[in-house]
Amino acid sequence: MPLRFGCAPRQATAHTRLYVNEGNRVAEVNPCRRLAAALVGTSLLLGACNGRDADPRPGVLIAAIPGAPAHLNPAITTNGGVHAAADLLYDGLLGLDEQQRPVPALATRWEVLDGGAQYVFHLRQGVRWHDGQAFSAADVVYSFTDVLLRFHSRTRASLGPVVDSIVAPDDSTVVFHLRQPYAPLLQQLDVVEAPILPRHVYAGTDPQINPANNAPVGTGPFRFVESRPGAELRYAANPDYFGGAPGVSQLILRVIPDPGTQVIALEAGEVDWLYGVPGAERARLLRTPHLKFIETALNAGGSNCVTTVAFNLDRPVFHDVRMRRALTHAVDRQQFADRVLFAQGTAASGPIASALVPSPSGNVVLPAHDPRKAGELLDALGWHRPTTGMRVARDVAGVPDGTPLLVSFKQLASFAAYGDLLRAQWRAVGVDLSIETLETAVFVEDVFTARNFDTAIISYCNGFDPQIGVRRQYASASIGPVPFSNAAGYRDAVMDSLFDAAGSTLDPAARSRTYDVIQRRAVDSLPYLWLTDGINTRAYRDRCTGLSPGPHFAARARCGQ
Repeated sequence: MPLRFGCAPRQATAHTRLYVNEGNRVAEVNPCRRLAAALVGTSLLLGACNGRDADPRPGVLIAAIPGAPAHLNPAITTNGGVHAAADLLYDGLLGLDEQQRPVPALATRWEVLDGGAQYVFHLRQGVRWHDGQAFSAADVVYSFTDVLLRFHSRTRASLGPVVDSIVAPDDSTVVFHLRQPYAPLLQQLDVVEAPILPRHVYAGTDPQINPANNAPVGTGPFRFVESRPGAELRYAANPDYFGGAPGVSQLILRVIPDPGTQVIALEAGEVDWLYGVPGAERARLLRTPHLKFIETALNAGGSNCVTTVAFNLDRPVFHDVRMRRALTHAVDRQQFADRVLFAQGTAASGPIASALVPSPSGNVVLPAHDPRKAGELLDALGWHRPTTGMRVARDVAGVPDGTPLLVSFKQLASFAAYGDLLRAQWRAVGVDLSIETLETAVFVEDVFTARNFDTAIISYCNGFDPQIGVRRQYASASIGPVPFSNAAGYRDAVMDSLFDAAGSTLDPAARSRTYDVIQRRAVDSLPYLWLTDGINTRAYRDRCTGLSPGPHFAARARCGQ
């Protein structure tokens, strides 16, 4: 079946749903209703929203976040924690509407020339950075050439190979000159994929360590006020925002690491918004009065995300594809969908997110759950199981006999349930798993810079076109110290050329056929193990209206007014 690029209205309704509680009945509300984007908050007031009396904090929105972001520069990372907090402060050249179609943002209009090899953007007049400096085309050129194409893994992998130059013929015009036609550009210019930074703040510095990363200056609907490390971030509405001032005056992002504690805080009225609902709590919360829900394929920092285990192909134990195939046969994906996601997503059906495929392609079939086959492959590789214990080496080249088959596994805390279930499934075929839970900065260093891991779990967000978020996982040029890029260290010149071909044609049918070949090649070589396609459930209190699932989720919010 052909892949679809972008989401038509019919598909969009299948992946973004709004629910409200009407007494004890859960009703689904029209998901295409225009919701906007931004977030607002203030200090924690215990029990503030429990009753139905006059709201004690009108104009304030409090959102829970699971951890303090390492910084607030979304142009140098695809990390969800950073984007959840920072995207509210910035803008892209374009935005995306509910059907993921490009709409004006910092650019008000654009032309596509030379068959898709040249894009001309005309910038909005009168926009100012939060410090009062005027926004101009120089900011756009700097953001792409000096930051995004170097540090943002999706932009670097997808746009990097095709950009010839990005120039500003005047202060209000930016021209992208590409080496070949490039179809998905307009869908990767929003604040998630390409946030624009202030050149006057960053030029001549290392954007990875500039002090503005912790006291950001953007053009977005909210302005940074202060940070209380490990506790909260405070933002204020930008009264001069070109999209109109937000309907809330303050936004507080409160750090609450434990998902269960987040739910308690929401029910008590201590926070107004959760980015995600623990799967085990979802059914109960849907019946809770004064709460509303949005179900969406959007994630903080990306969309259409596939939870993926990367095999470090630099490790000798994974040089033989039979080992990767054995570990894949040992996995029951449906258990992950049932026991970890609790119906907030599905078992992965292929390397590309199922939301980008109308129905699973008959040509793309992942290795089935087959513990017997996994055992046969491991035996053939020389990893034998004495009785029911863990396997040990016997005549494995370069490995002393009796060495146990122990695989290291690195994860962020938010993936703990995945790690526990994976260890149980692999131990069932005699493969032991050593789990290490790391902070984001350490995880990024170990996996993408030092490459000090056997396996690691990553949520790879595909975006709204495979070229945007899938290519970075496989492109040879994406191996290196860029967070959330080619973790496997996969190198395949044929795969590189296939992605080049897919990105350069504007014909959807031709692109679909090429992506089908890409998926089959990935399944044959198995540099990754694809577990689940996630759907997220946002939850918020009904004292607030106008919230959306997008990166500017509170730009049109009103709370208690």
